[in-house]
Amino acid sequence: MSHTTMHILGISLAVLSAAALSFGNLWQARGIAIATASKGDGKLFITMVKTPIWLLGTAFYGLAILLQVASLAFAPLMLVQPVGVLALVFAVFLGAKMSGKMPTRGIYRSILLCLVGVIAYVIIAAQVSKQKAITDAELIGVLVALCTGLVLAAAAWLVSRGRSKLAPIVYVLFGGLFSAFVAALGKTVLLRVQGLFAGHPFTLDSEGILTLACVLGIGVASALSIYFVQTAYTCNPSDVVVAGTTVIDPAISVFIGIVILHEAAGASVWSLLAIGGAGIVATIGVFKLAQAEKLEEAPDADVSQTRDADDADAPSDLPER
Repeated sequence: MSHTTMHILGISLAVLSAAALSFGNLWQARGIAIATASKGDGKLFITMVKTPIWLLGTAFYGLAILLQVASLAFAPLMLVQPVGVLALVFAVFLGAKMSGKMPTRGIYRSILLCLVGVIAYVIIAAQVSKQKAITDAELIGVLVALCTGLVLAAAAWLVSRGRSKLAPIVYVLFGGLFSAFVAALGKTVLLRVQGLFAGHPFTLDSEGILTLACVLGIGVASALSIYFVQTAYTCNPSDVVVAGTTVIDPAISVFIGIVILHEAAGASVWSLLAIGGAGIVATIGVFKLAQAEKLEEAPDADVSQTRDADDADAPSDLPER
């Protein structure tokens, strides 16, 4: 299979993953809202497990992860992971379809900006990124970065011990952070499993121990990512969670791919600057999209508030007819 064909297949799987993720995020958010409203004195998690739409969203979330991991078998981490930004774009049209309310021009402009950034990024990254075996030193670098993330999460938890919860946006940040490590470590395990099928037997040497440490890291990062993302939905608007995670996850993944895994080794400075510029354009598009969605909802709220104010100002002693 040619280099270009592998990249195209990897990108296609990443696009399918983004579509599945948009369904998963939408249904999980609705399921959590339903469970929160109906849990009463019971545990929220037990109520969520009994909520069909939340279970459906979780299944699609799992499908999105499988598709994303599969895409990493054919293309570099820094190339396919940022394609997940399209999940927010899919979510806009999916939400519009379900609500019957067409997106505004501001939303269309934001989507166009986001697409321009993502397409430009993919075109440039496809030219400079390389799919290669991950060395022990690079894997150690990823594990050290994961440990740094765990220390930050532990520090945030210790700081918040005097309060009931962390700041809502912190859950979004950590959800995206640990999701990126799931992808990075998953790629490592995937490539090493491919090595086993290629005739390289597993041995309990330094390389084997690092692979097992990688599997353990995937378990820890997956659990924390699920916890932080699900908790983020309980204290943030769903569009903030989706926008935040779809920006943080790719940003961390690109950093890992370029700095730790050296997937862009040999790329010119101008290429890296172009990649950064395209990423910034896509990120601006994501935040403008989230802002445009809020502005779309604002008129309804303003009308409601105006009506409430008019009712409050209305005279109570009206003459009888």
